[in-house]
Amino acid sequence: MNTRKPTLNKRLTLAAAITAMAAVLSSAPYASAATRADHHQQVVTHVKTAATFDFAAGEAPENITVNPDGSLTLSMLGISAGKAPELVRITASGQSTVLVTGYAGDAITGNTRGHDGAVYYNVLSNDASRSGVWKLAPSGTPERIAALPVGAFPNGLAIDPSGRTLYAADSYKGTVWSVPAAGGPATAWLTEAALEPEASSARPLGANGLRFHNGELWISNLSKGTLLRVPVAADGTAGPIRVVTSGVLGIDDFNFLNGHSDVVFAALHASNQIAVVYPDGTKKIVLTKADGIASPTATAVRGNRLYITDSGLDEAPHDAKLQVGKINFFALFGDPAS
Repeated sequence: MNTRKPTLNKRLTLAAAITAMAAVLSSAPYASAATRADHHQQVVTHVKTAATFDFAAGEAPENITVNPDGSLTLSMLGISAGKAPELVRITASGQSTVLVTGYAGDAITGNTRGHDGAVYYNVLSNDASRSGVWKLAPSGTPERIAALPVGAFPNGLAIDPSGRTLYAADSYKGTVWSVPAAGGPATAWLTEAALEPEASSARPLGANGLRFHNGELWISNLSKGTLLRVPVAADGTAGPIRVVTSGVLGIDDFNFLNGHSDVVFAALHASNQIAVVYPDGTKKIVLTKADGIASPTATAVRGNRLYITDSGLDEAPHDAKLQVGKINFFALFGDPAS
């Protein structure tokens, strides 16, 4: 493994009191859309660059997972600069370790974590021997656990609470694939028009971000600008698709305030913005390019910290970095007394 030190400016540890506050506020009644619109406090404050990356070396961050110890696992595309993609872990103390180095011309996209600490990740490749879902076991070596067809675009990746099934969004084929975490053939779990890309879009990518949350699979469609949720039945089959919100063109990956809340922080890649999507479907832009947002690809939340991966793909110069900000819960939910 290669070890290096990026410019990590913020500790990733959090006080237990802050986490408890987040849980209390997330279970409180949501303020009305009108109340939220009238609330002038910033929802995300103290935004800082936590780490900078070398875009020319292929370090364009695509996805992020927060680990129980406060470390972060980041996917680096590589393909944006014709370099080998990487899977990188940044510890709470700021040490960065390359966990996996892929092949030039490929991209490492979504990543997620199993209960045992295994890291699962998607590889986008034109080589049939590499395209698919991969696993890095603790102290192990990378192994492909499921192949995906060449021409697929594996993007977001999620794991169910049991740790037995992975779900991979396919941005080209309008499909969500299911994969046994122990390894085995990929199955087309859900194929619907709502997951397909918009052919006329400047960036025709359909199903993109993916999160398993409270018995449902949530999916973003980048070119159609929708956020969807799909119930997962007891037998593992997909229920009917419900549109949470629309009109969020360029929505990439996203994450929830916490495991109990349906409040979403979404990366809007095309517009250099971060949006909050509330359970009733209303939306609020909370960060913009003025805050340093640069082609954001994913978000993650731990307590009152919001992490953002900025790929820098559409920027000149390419400003690839990891940002962190503080979530102001009172601004997020509005004044409960109003």
